Amino acid sequence: MISRELVKKLKKIEIYTSRLANDQLAGSYHSVFKGRGMAFSEVRQYQAGDDVRFIDWNVSARMNDTYVKVFTEEREMTVMLLVDLSASERFGSTQKPKIETVAEVAALLAFSAIKNNDRVGLILFTDRIERFVPPKKGRSHVMRVVTEILNANPDGEGTDLSVALDLLGGIGKRRTVAFVISDFIADQYEKALKVVSAKHDVIPIRVVDPREDELADVGLALVEDLETGELVEVDTSNAKVRSEYAREAQRQRAAREHLFRRLQLDHVTVSTERDFVRPLTELFRLRQRRLTGYR
Repeated sequence: MISRELVKKLKKIEIYTSRLANDQLAGSYHSVFKGRGMAFSEVRQYQAGDDVRFIDWNVSARMNDTYVKVFTEEREMTVMLLVDLSASERFGSTQKPKIETVAEVAALLAFSAIKNNDRVGLILFTDRIERFVPPKKGRSHVMRVVTEILNANPDGEGTDLSVALDLLGGIGKRRTVAFVISDFIADQYEKALKVVSAKHDVIPIRVVDPREDELADVGLALVEDLETGELVEVDTSNAKVRSEYAREAQRQRAAREHLFRRLQLDHVTVSTERDFVRPLTELFRLRQRRLTGYR
């Protein structure tokens, strides 16, 4: 059952992200996510400057003239969105929880994909697979994807990135572009990420809340781990406590980014308090420069 509030939220996301896909991201998306290769289209008469390697000698002999084969880019790809629904995604110290930013990022990527005639699929996960939506095309399918994210009532609370990565590795025969949208508050997913990234084009997108990297000074606070339910009293007025918290967050961030670099994965971090389009656009631009060898 979809509530009236969810319908309003979906409409807002559709208008916002489809416009962004048209105005800001679609061109970058097209340039950095190539199709499966070149497909034969037709033969036509030879023109000055045509590559002689593409001359069709059989047709040329029959027509008593020179004809060449014409190829076009086979654009259609499969794009998979792996979306983390664990309890930590419900956290939000700003105007909205992380899960809403997750849904907006997913919608923007999905609208960019369908503008390029690509198929979009969805894997929702926590510490288990919550939902699998097979890849399809079309605006109505994109809205189904966003609805599934926002309307989800997951059974799991924790995070197991490996289960989602293993499913991705098992369902795709062709090379797929896979956006993993998560806060990456998880352990022991390195092996699964290494295996699946050897087969597919995996792009981690980390969605964060500002309070996850820096502890605010609000005095004594009762802090709950949303994924385990554990309650801990923390004296946030203590400068040493805040410093150690920030240091640990930095250590985890450095380890995560080192893993992504070692596996040669393009990745980006977006925040719930800032525009997420700019970092995504910059990611695509950097990727384009790297793929084309331009510096």
